[in-house]
Amino acid sequence: MSFEKILIANRGEIACRVIASAQSLGYRTVAVFSEADAGARHVSLADEAVCIGPATAAHSYLNSEALLDACRRSGADAVHPGYGFLSENADFAEACAAAGVTFIGPPPAAIRLMGSKRLSKIAMQEAGVPCVPGYQGEAQDDDTLIREAERVGLPLMIKASAGGGGRGMRVVTDAADIPAQLKSARQEAKSSFGNDELILERAVVNPRHVEIQVFGDHHGQVIHLGERDCSVQRRHQKVVEEAPSPAVDEALRARMGEAAVNAARACDYVGAGTVEFLLADNGDFFFLEMNTRLQVEHPVTELVTGQDLVAWQLRVAAGEPLPLTQEQVTLSGHAMEVRLYAEDPARHSLPQTGTVTRWRPASGDGVRV
Repeated sequence: MSFEKILIANRGEIACRVIASAQSLGYRTVAVFSEADAGARHVSLADEAVCIGPATAAHSYLNSEALLDACRRSGADAVHPGYGFLSENADFAEACAAAGVTFIGPPPAAIRLMGSKRLSKIAMQEAGVPCVPGYQGEAQDDDTLIREAERVGLPLMIKASAGGGGRGMRVVTDAADIPAQLKSARQEAKSSFGNDELILERAVVNPRHVEIQVFGDHHGQVIHLGERDCSVQRRHQKVVEEAPSPAVDEALRARMGEAAVNAARACDYVGAGTVEFLLADNGDFFFLEMNTRLQVEHPVTELVTGQDLVAWQLRVAAGEPLPLTQEQVTLSGHAMEVRLYAEDPARHSLPQTGTVTRWRPASGDGVRV
């Protein structure tokens, strides 16, 4: 599993982030870029760079053949997928392995299992991880879904099994709306993910969204590095993330951490992953999903643990054991991350791509951009 040169199959902030840790560990780095990104910062930071196609992501950053060809042309023997694009694509992970390239991420089977809300929930129930009552059966006909929705009860959450980011998701508070909302969710799921499979869950009212950072290695060790609170959201997209959560004490952290580790063990997880939970007011928590990649909000965990999670990814991918045991993980201080949006508030927050004439990022002690 040893490798010497890492191709970062991504762009922007996460590509710069991976390049920094990889170079600090002595690895040579290869950036990839579309024709539109030739002047991007990650291109200049890497040791070398390869153009992988035209501006459209489908013909560049989402083109697995172009990425593997870039590996061959550059001699890269490992790929870090970052987040987004092909980071949770099991077929790409398998293609890397077939090409003799180390995929710096979990096994394809884990990606595939956790990419299905239906199958992952079944696996979590079997592993004893707390789950919201609902329906995740194979039968997907309208009569079955309507009958199961009535059994689960209101308020009801309809979710696309292959979904994320709020697409294919509907909240139902009136039983008369169930058929129409099922149809709407199914159509959106099909158009967004190419998969119209749905699951049903009893909606947890006013929950907090708390996720646990987990890490596994090739030697059977799995640990967690505490939680991040991602409750401040808009349109099911995270806006503010913080660690530790103001709603989690040491006892609850231990319980949620144990559940997250059990979830990771259930799919033989290796590398960095995040197990997301809904946390109710009474302290009950329920499995939501698992993200089989590095999260956008990983910096807040790094700041309160003092650990470099990208360096952990690289060491684990190279076959090294985890650098810490669970008992050695300590949390210190408090960190928050906020996402900046280029939007026009006067037009219902529609994207605003007008000219940026000045950019002066924040700076000072404790500030990370």
